[in-house]
Amino acid sequence: MNAQASLQNHRKLSRRTAVALLAAGMFALGCAPSKATDWPTRPVTMVVPFPPGGFTDMMARMLADSLSRKLGQTFVVDNRPGAGGALAAAQVARAKPDGYTLMFGSAGQLVVVPMLQKVSYDPEKQLQPLGIFGTGPMVLGVRPDLPVGNLQELIAYARANPGKLNVASGGPGTLGNLTAALLAKRAGIDITMVPYKGGGQNIGALLSGEADMYFGNASELVQQKSKVKLLAVSTLKPIPSISDVPPVATLYPGFQTSAWNGLIAPAGLPPDVAARISAVAREAALEPATIERLTTLGIEPSGATAAEHAAVLAEERLTLKEAIEAAGLMTEK
Repeated sequence: MNAQASLQNHRKLSRRTAVALLAAGMFALGCAPSKATDWPTRPVTMVVPFPPGGFTDMMARMLADSLSRKLGQTFVVDNRPGAGGALAAAQVARAKPDGYTLMFGSAGQLVVVPMLQKVSYDPEKQLQPLGIFGTGPMVLGVRPDLPVGNLQELIAYARANPGKLNVASGGPGTLGNLTAALLAKRAGIDITMVPYKGGGQNIGALLSGEADMYFGNASELVQQKSKVKLLAVSTLKPIPSISDVPPVATLYPGFQTSAWNGLIAPAGLPPDVAARISAVAREAALEPATIERLTTLGIEPSGATAAEHAAVLAEERLTLKEAIEAAGLMTEK
C-alpha cells in the first residue's frame, strides 16, 4: 500500500471513529439519569390511606390538581384504605424511590399505627417526610349545659366527679381519643371514653348531651361554636378562627397534637428530586386560593419544609407515645 492510500484509509477510520464516538456520546446522554429539573416526565401516583370524601382525600386532590397545573403532568390520587393506613404506607415504602410514587398521609401511618400494631414497614427507615400541606388543630368542646366556663373549671369539675365525664371519640387510637387521654394524664383526671362512628356522631352526641366532652378537628367544632362551649385548642398557639380559645399548653406546657397531612416518599429519594418535590408542594400550599379554601374548612395551611416536617414527627413520636400509653393502647409487638 502506498503512502497516499494509507493516508486515505487513516482518514476513513478517523471519520468512522468520530461518528462512533459521537453516537456513543448521544446514547450516553439519552441514558443519563434525569435531573430534578426534569421531574416529573410521566404521571405521578399519590397514594391516600383513606377512602374518597374525607378531609385527607380532599386535600390530596387539591394538591394533585395544583401540581398537575404547575408541572404539566398528571398526578393520580390512588385511595388505599385499610389497617389504619398501614396498607398504603407499606405500598409506598416498597416503591422505587424516584419521585413517581408518593403518599399523602398523616401521623397515623408514621407514628400511631406502628405503635399500636405490627406493620410490614419501618416508618423511620423506609419512609421520608417531604413537607406538610395543611394542619387540622384539635379543639376541646363541651356540652352547652356543663357547668364550666374554661379549661381550669373543667379540670376542677372532673376531679370532683371522677369517672363521670363521658368523652366522645372516633375510637381507640384516633387522634381525638389520644388527645383526650393525654389531657387526662397531664391533668390527673378520670374520664370515660365513649367511641362513636365518625365526627358527625361525635358532634351529635355532644349537642344532645349524651357526651360531655369531645376533642375534635377544628373543621368540625368551629362550625358549632354557637351551640357548644369551646374551651381549648391542642396547638401551641391560638388558631385564627377562634382566637379567644386558649391552647391547652397555657395550662400544661408542651401539650400539643394536631392532625397534619403532607407528602411522604419512599426513603432514598435523590436529594435534588426530594428538594424539588418539597418546594413545589410548598408553593401549592401557600397559593392564595389554597389558603382561602383551607382556612374556610378550618384547616391551617402549612407549607412546612421537609426539615420542619421531620422535626414535627420527632416531637410526635414522644408526645403520641405518651398519649398511647395513657390510653392503655401500647402493645408488645
